[in-house]
Amino acid sequence: MQQMILMVVLATMVYAVSLDLRIQDFRYVAQHPLAVAVGLIAQFALLPAATVGITLLLDLPGPTAAAMMLVAACPGGALSNVITHFGRGNLALSLSISAVSNLLALVMTPLNFAWMIAANPATASWARSIAVDPSDLWISLVLLLAFPMTLAMLTLRFAPQIAGKVRKPLERVAVMALFVFIAGAVAAQFKLFVIELSRTLPVVIMHNGLGLFLGYVASQLARLSTADRRAVMIEGGMQNSGLALGIIGAQFGSDLNMVAVAGLWGIWHIVSGATLALWWRRADKQPT
Repeated sequence: MQQMILMVVLATMVYAVSLDLRIQDFRYVAQHPLAVAVGLIAQFALLPAATVGITLLLDLPGPTAAAMMLVAACPGGALSNVITHFGRGNLALSLSISAVSNLLALVMTPLNFAWMIAANPATASWARSIAVDPSDLWISLVLLLAFPMTLAMLTLRFAPQIAGKVRKPLERVAVMALFVFIAGAVAAQFKLFVIELSRTLPVVIMHNGLGLFLGYVASQLARLSTADRRAVMIEGGMQNSGLALGIIGAQFGSDLNMVAVAGLWGIWHIVSGATLALWWRRADKQPT
């Protein structure tokens, strides 16, 4: 029942956020293919590969490493658009990367998660012990991404006035409900969570920093403009940890180690993204 409620909450959140999708977000891809491609490569290729490397290097427990892989396999979330705009990055590019990445996630998230799990002996052994089938992610992704996104686009097409009225209230209710779920999961096993916190938070900070760094490197190599570079960095370091939580609830029984990673990711990437955005805004005010 708890898992069902969580999936409804997250599907509602995706629906509310998807009410912001516009056709021009996809048209931008055809007009600026290089910048969008760099953002997608950073998100779906560089971060997953680096995640396997870091989990092998740190010799992490199976559930912790698997949760990092799941987060790395997820597309960007709506918060990346807000942070990009605040940091004076290219909002149009950020919106386009988010739109395309959420569509690609229906294929790329299961594929990336499957090969990452298999590439690390600890996660491969753990996955066998609990009979994980990465193909089961398809069901979660259809329910959490494909269905609410399609419903949102139909609402925009046939009832735009309703879409404008319900988006903000639905998003607020869903965010509050997600917070209550995380708080409840932590409260139920508080002592274990406190122990896990000291081990997990440094790993989450390092992992998130790696995503931001890879976005920076990729955009630098592609010689993107400053505004484009900022958008790619944020998209590379702000994954949809809410989607990861939904999958963890549906497929992994809300495993505490995995909830700790995804939950802390959701908190920390706001801190790191907002800090970067504030730094960029301050840098823009400096005389050249």
